[in-house]
Amino acid sequence: MSTEIPFPSEVPEARCWPAREGRAWRADGEFVLYWMTANRRPRFNFSLQRAVEWARHLHKPLVILEALRAGYRWNAPRFQRWVMQGMEDNLAWFEHKPVTYYPYVEHRPDDDKGLLESLAGRASLVVGDHFPSFFLPHMVQAAADKLPVLLELVDSNGLLPLEAAPKVYGRAVDFRRFLQKSLAPHLEQFPLDDPLKGSRLPHLQGTLPEWKRWKPLSAQQLAGPLDDFHTSGPAQEVSERGGFRAAEAALGRFWKQRLPHYLQRSQPSERFQSGLSPYFHWGHLSVHQVFAELSVQQHWNPGKMVRKATGSKDGAWGMSEQAEAFLDEMVTWRELGYNLTHRSDDYESYESLPEWARKTLEDHLHDERPHLYKLEALEAGATYDPLWNAAQRQIVEEGRIHNYMRMLWGKKVLEWTRHPREALEILTELNNRYALDGRNPNSYSGILWCFGRYDRPWFERPIFGKVRAMTSESTARKFDMEGYLKRWS
Repeated sequence: MSTEIPFPSEVPEARCWPAREGRAWRADGEFVLYWMTANRRPRFNFSLQRAVEWARHLHKPLVILEALRAGYRWNAPRFQRWVMQGMEDNLAWFEHKPVTYYPYVEHRPDDDKGLLESLAGRASLVVGDHFPSFFLPHMVQAAADKLPVLLELVDSNGLLPLEAAPKVYGRAVDFRRFLQKSLAPHLEQFPLDDPLKGSRLPHLQGTLPEWKRWKPLSAQQLAGPLDDFHTSGPAQEVSERGGFRAAEAALGRFWKQRLPHYLQRSQPSERFQSGLSPYFHWGHLSVHQVFAELSVQQHWNPGKMVRKATGSKDGAWGMSEQAEAFLDEMVTWRELGYNLTHRSDDYESYESLPEWARKTLEDHLHDERPHLYKLEALEAGATYDPLWNAAQRQIVEEGRIHNYMRMLWGKKVLEWTRHPREALEILTELNNRYALDGRNPNSYSGILWCFGRYDRPWFERPIFGKVRAMTSESTARKFDMEGYLKRWS
């Protein structure tokens, strides 16, 4: 067994590390195993690219295990369906590639117990995805402790490698300034569009013995009803489809129909939103692909980037105003959330809020709260506020909330609970229970922004203290809400 990497890799070193020290790859394994858990796509995927490199240089077949557990919290039908739709797309893609693709979905919790260990016991090494939130880091670490060979994790989350940011950034302007200083070299290190294109990997001889005990799913089973699979929670399937094919179709619509109007994104209409967040969350879409396509459209090159790192978002990229606004959301704000979850274990806790925010909220704990609601009433959208109820109904039915409405949705619950801890618990539960992009680093940063994270002190208000307040009345004055209320009331 060896601990040295036997080849020069095109995947940046900053994006790869062993999940557990002391494990090594071995030359006598039957194949290279890619354990696909977060980057559930065949394109623009550093993890898949790294696994292909290993297989090519070791002259081994490549096996891709994409599995879905049944026993995790908030395992609702809509999330199960999204992952299985992604598996459908991947199965069709890999069918014509020199790999063995193994889609496995647990029917009951712990059905797959032993599957990864069994495959790893016959592999030269395992390549896995690094995703910095929800249960995935714990699952991966637990697996690394048991596997007999190297489990190498690969970061394909954002334009900036997570390890490249040396600390947690508490404000968007500070992180934006760091990006303006440090991002440019990483824009020259993109994953391949198709890591398997032109690869002549050896074929696996026969079928895997594991297939007899842990049967891979066929295309028909992946597209079939969920009756035979364990799911929990009330979030039923949605009409929107998951998978990298649907993600690329959504991206195409964004370029043609929505990006030209992106500066109006605060308006309560999906016509001005990107609609890409769930596809980023499930790994069906890569920010590298999005950036590459946008760069072509904008006739952009790195020389157009701002030369002085001021932290300002205006003119930072040297693109159109709409494109710059979109990039500030996709790069600055999105990767700011990933920065915290990668470097902190308590990113979802009340204690992770800035000290000023906790102090001002607790200074106002005894302020009068005219309305108090429990989780059940809020989940049912049964408050006195029709605008909030409409936002809640949207997330229940569609798995989405318009971005501006999501901020109002979070702020109002602070008013309707006795303690911000209770408000945080309720919002986390509702968001993770229903939102297609829930359980993501940006879910937690978005919710906790309502409590002061990444923000600054504002004017003193009842209940909120110096935390920024939002009201339904000001929202109704600012935007035409008639269509939104008509649709969701």
